[in-house]
Amino acid sequence: MGSTTVDGQTNPAVTRDPVCGMTVDPAAGKPRHQHAGHVYHFCREGCRAKFAAAPEAFVTAVDPVCGMRVDRATASHMARHAGERFYFCSARCRERFEADPEAYTGAGHEALPPMPAGTVYTCPMHPEIEQAGPGDCPICGMALEPKGVPAADQGPNPELVDFRRRFAVGAALTVPLVVIAMGPMLGLPVGQWLGERAARWAELALATPVVLWCGRPFLVRGWRSFRTWNLNMFSLIAMGVAAAYAFSVVAVLAPGLFPAGFRDHHSGQVGVYFEAAAVIVVLVLFGQILELGARERTGSAIRALLDLAPKTARLLRPDGREEEVALDTVQVGDRLRVRPGEKIPVDGIVADGRSSVDESMLTGEPVPVEKVAGDPVTGATLNGAGSLVIEAQRVGRDTVLAQIVGMVAAAQRSRAPIQKLADAVAGWFVPAVIGVAVLAFLAWAAFGPPPSLAYALVSAIAVLVIACPCALGLATPMSIMTATGRGAQAGVLIRDAEALETFARVDTLVVDKTGTLTIGKPTLVAVLPGPGHDEAELLGLAAALERRSEHPLAEAIVRGAEARGVAPAEASDFEALTGKGVRGVVGGRAVALGNAAMLADLGLDSGRGADADARRDRGETVMFVVVDGALAGLVSVADPLKPTTPAAIEALHALGFRVVMATGDSERTARAVAGRLGIDEIRAGVLPADKARLVRELQAQGAVVAMAGDGVNDAPALAQADVGIAMGTGADVAIESAGITLVRGELTGIVRARRLATATMRNIRQNLFFALVYNAAGVPVAAGALYPIFGWLISPMVAAAAMSLSSVSVIGNALRLRRADLDG
Repeated sequence: MGSTTVDGQTNPAVTRDPVCGMTVDPAAGKPRHQHAGHVYHFCREGCRAKFAAAPEAFVTAVDPVCGMRVDRATASHMARHAGERFYFCSARCRERFEADPEAYTGAGHEALPPMPAGTVYTCPMHPEIEQAGPGDCPICGMALEPKGVPAADQGPNPELVDFRRRFAVGAALTVPLVVIAMGPMLGLPVGQWLGERAARWAELALATPVVLWCGRPFLVRGWRSFRTWNLNMFSLIAMGVAAAYAFSVVAVLAPGLFPAGFRDHHSGQVGVYFEAAAVIVVLVLFGQILELGARERTGSAIRALLDLAPKTARLLRPDGREEEVALDTVQVGDRLRVRPGEKIPVDGIVADGRSSVDESMLTGEPVPVEKVAGDPVTGATLNGAGSLVIEAQRVGRDTVLAQIVGMVAAAQRSRAPIQKLADAVAGWFVPAVIGVAVLAFLAWAAFGPPPSLAYALVSAIAVLVIACPCALGLATPMSIMTATGRGAQAGVLIRDAEALETFARVDTLVVDKTGTLTIGKPTLVAVLPGPGHDEAELLGLAAALERRSEHPLAEAIVRGAEARGVAPAEASDFEALTGKGVRGVVGGRAVALGNAAMLADLGLDSGRGADADARRDRGETVMFVVVDGALAGLVSVADPLKPTTPAAIEALHALGFRVVMATGDSERTARAVAGRLGIDEIRAGVLPADKARLVRELQAQGAVVAMAGDGVNDAPALAQADVGIAMGTGADVAIESAGITLVRGELTGIVRARRLATATMRNIRQNLFFALVYNAAGVPVAAGALYPIFGWLISPMVAAAAMSLSSVSVIGNALRLRRADLDG
């Protein structure tokens, strides 16, 4: 089958509508939609609209072996059969498919239904696993969690509620069980009260519901892990609990089956380990309750963001009446009143009134912003002392707040490259632990003191229980979830974990000037006509051309003409010369307006070099006006620096950045700005295509490059950079191309992002160190390595407590990122 390329994406010549399953020819001009870097094609507009409303519901594939939903963009396992791609949740499922693909394909397979309606659940450690509704991950066995933005009425975690109930029952039964089993060691005459045989039957009666009901989730997950050969933490827990319980049951029902090596040399009895099995279950439940509660707290940033939005709005009716309505009923174009001290309900434009608005909830900046008629306002920000009437422009999922929440939710489920280390270790860890447990059993059986087989069993169970890889698997995702939420609170939006990890290694920052270093709203400061021309004429000709241009400098000239009372004429034959200027016909005269490069193309000498250079030395941008092939004068525009830029550049240098400014301005203007800011290197006269080329050049020199920009012309460079940083005040296409978005649109956000990235990577390394060192030390100790020297042997109960606390300690360390200081 052939292929075609659309928007840089290579697609099959005939693809499939992800909504209805119909085949679509991408070259047929049918509707299409881009999502997460992929272009999807649709048979009709209705399907495209459904996809655009909830793309995540249609971009997943079904594992043909186990039926799990798999995210196509993040799936690690894929196979081809009969010209079609199949995605799998694990290597085991892929291997089964490849061994007999016909067994898993058949009629109707190509028309798989979309994800059923309802909440989509995913695994915190394996985000490629998705399904509708709760369940267990087929890879690691952990309970799946709701994906994306949590519903406003979402109740408590059902697994947490279930585990708390099982823990309460298990603890109530385990306490008397431990008293019966351990009483003689504490001087309690339990055996005399009940009798030796009755005590054993009492232990069996108390332990059975604890193991078989309270511990059922762990046993089921462990059995499933062996059935699918995706060995995980529950494989070890299930083996340890099942071994202790089954051994004890046989010891009570048929003690004669055991050889002498299992019998106590004083009493001749076969030991039972009901209390160990029960205590392991209760402690693992307790650890899971602590872990689930801590994992829920990593989503507190999303819940805090959701709580920012007011629940109602004051709607102004056409007849002048005011009515309080639910926020979700507000429509685009509605006029809303915002009283002093109230939150702005949706994104819009101030139609009437004047006030200061506290935007720190979204931007992290504490200084209120003055708002007057015509100024934009953002939903969830706090109105000050004035009264405003706003016109709604974006509502529902289109608001800035909704987009921020969605971006944070997606980033929290992404995987950092460093996670590959944990995955690689976990891949061989569980089989290795089982091997160590077997070796420990054999060593104790051969060389241990009597009863040697009893010691061997206890050691093997302790090894299985203490060596839980859960802490290793949670080390990275918990840090990422917490960090992305913390960043959102500070106005730094992280698109995915890879961008965060890479940004911690960036050493070179390329910044655009206009809108990044500067405010991005240039103003006209001078009009210098040549001989035979006056100021009004020259400005009128320039404004006539610039009315047709979308460049920020064009808007400054048009506004300047209006302020001076100059009414520009209509221009025809307009043409924009990328990176050079514009030209056209005004009142029958050929007019061109642009920089020195345009003059060179026209074969003209500026003749006003001294005037132009003097303006450039002040940091102004100079443009030449050419009328009927002759230089008629020049206009000068200035774009003031953002107040926070100088301090931000200083902080970036302190954080180890080399700062490179790329601008289309002349070198003299660029040097004037760079000199005031202490910028390390400048690239002046840069065309839009040159910015991406500059990034590639720096990367070829071995630099790890971040690019910060806000315009459409910055999008290619943002995509080329190792990390693209978009100003939230800029163009949507720039934001789409970036890995990090700064809500406020100031360089101080880059400083915060760097501090967040370094703190996150430090936190992840700490977690991995804790997890690896814990297991490296815990396994040999549980196997009895210290027994010959100190006589120490860890019981399975102590091993279970240590295993649970290891996971909680890793999550607790990750939660510290919620208090990370990003302002230095």
